[in-house]
Amino acid sequence: MTAHRRAVVDLRSDTVTRPTPGMRAAMAGAEVGDDVYGEDPTTRALEDHVAGLLGHEAGVFLPTGTMANQVAVQALIPHGGELLCADDAHLVSYEAGAAAVHGGITTRTWHSPDGFIDPAAIAAMIRSRGGFALPTDAIAVEQTANLPGGIIHPLDRLTALHTIARRAGVGLHCDGARLWHAHTTTGTPMHVYGRLFDTVCVCLSKGLGAPAGAVLAGPHAFIANARRLRQRAGGAMRQTGMLAAAGLYAIGHHLPRLADNHHHAQLLATALADTAVVDPHRVHTNIVLLDLTTTPWTGPAFTAAAANHRVLLVALGPHHVRAVTHRDLTTNQIRAAAAVLQQLLAARPADTSRPDQPDTAPATRPGESTS
Repeated sequence: MTAHRRAVVDLRSDTVTRPTPGMRAAMAGAEVGDDVYGEDPTTRALEDHVAGLLGHEAGVFLPTGTMANQVAVQALIPHGGELLCADDAHLVSYEAGAAAVHGGITTRTWHSPDGFIDPAAIAAMIRSRGGFALPTDAIAVEQTANLPGGIIHPLDRLTALHTIARRAGVGLHCDGARLWHAHTTTGTPMHVYGRLFDTVCVCLSKGLGAPAGAVLAGPHAFIANARRLRQRAGGAMRQTGMLAAAGLYAIGHHLPRLADNHHHAQLLATALADTAVVDPHRVHTNIVLLDLTTTPWTGPAFTAAAANHRVLLVALGPHHVRAVTHRDLTTNQIRAAAAVLQQLLAARPADTSRPDQPDTAPATRPGESTS
């Protein structure tokens, strides 16, 4: 048996969930057709449903959130054009340079110490057309913001940025991989978030627990172009209805339970609050960041030690570790994981080996997967 299967709890990401029996049944019974010909009724139903939830005219199903982001920015930005986004945005940090490689897109980034967007600072970065400076074509915002710890950008700041983008004539894209979580925490309707952006994508495999898939929403003309770009990227599939059925099931059955994930994240953060590596007030959704700067641990060493104790985490760098709660975890598992992490934080790195379990999983390398 592998160490991953023997783990007390897998906190690497909310992408590690498995389809439930109900989801598998929905997939098996899905009505399907050839989606490239526009003949898959279940996929069309998912696209229309998500577009409606987000307050947009149309949607297109894609196999991954990364492809949805890249199709969106390529549709918004001409070859050689400029995108503004955060320096820790998934779109530029963890999508293998796709914006540059496939879209010929130049990126300029902002840094925010607390992770939240500053509309005025972003406005100052926008370059207008004319002269020899490269003009700004679009801005991308992540909601929730992954690497800052799943934080939620306040609605008033997003509204201000929307106004700024409109006045400047630049596109505005939302990487809404975990937009569902912002909606769950704040109660803000999905369409209120969605209508602040020209384009918005949501992921079905993060939090909601579907095995794959994302939906990109926007105006009809934009989505028609997005389908062409999806084809170019090799993302046009055939009988996608089985995957779409998983997405529809996830929205109907798993979305209402995201609050449980957030409760578990708070439970974990509160248990670790006395160690001074976690600020529970910074835990808005289902992501808990551990700042090990004041401890003798490095991020990779801590994740390796936790794996030895059958708790799986992700190291985000030399001194930071991420834990993500998800629907496959129980309250007892969260408490067990918290006890292990408390024990490790109270010890020194040399005192935490488990020689009786030599086959445990290695730590995830920094940047290996932070989805």
